[in-house]
Amino acid sequence: MKKLLLLAAVALLTLGCNQTNNTMDKQQAALDNIYTRVSVRHFTGEPVAEEQIDALLRAGMAAPTAVNKQPWAFLVIDQPDQLAAIGEAFPNSRVANGASLAIVACGDLDKALEGEAQDYWIQDVSAATENILLAAHAMGLGAVWSGVYPISERVQQARTFFALPDHIVPLCIITVGQPAEQPAVKDKYKPENIHRNRW
Repeated sequence: MKKLLLLAAVALLTLGCNQTNNTMDKQQAALDNIYTRVSVRHFTGEPVAEEQIDALLRAGMAAPTAVNKQPWAFLVIDQPDQLAAIGEAFPNSRVANGASLAIVACGDLDKALEGEAQDYWIQDVSAATENILLAAHAMGLGAVWSGVYPISERVQQARTFFALPDHIVPLCIITVGQPAEQPAVKDKYKPENIHRNRW
């Protein structure tokens, strides 16, 4: 009986250690994904699988959002002729560099908070955009964020080009594809940007 109890205790300790190690591995993997994400601007032209597109959009919609309003909308472009047109119209997007996917991340003002709080949509869609970038990196894809909002000329150009309704505001174009480059990871940590308790 004592031997069985001892074996059970060892098994529980081993299980506990394995669970702790698994948790630590998951934490480190998540942090590594954040620390090593880079902007990729050149792509191979190979397609992004439909399951990957779905995963990217799910990641975007898992972002935090003020009062859970989820004031976002995503325009997915994966047709070669459309991508070519985007590459010409929006050279800063880097779509012309072999990307096989573009996601226009937008704010939906019909879903946004009212009054002064309406502009929280910007934070919400930005959070969704970062989630998409991190998900792309985790899947071995390359991606880059190309800003549209708040430059009025860019916003109007995107509204016209993508035939967006008045209540939809384009925040950015996320260009995605199989990476044709491996940019160096930048350590952006700067202790001088940190203040504690009071400025």
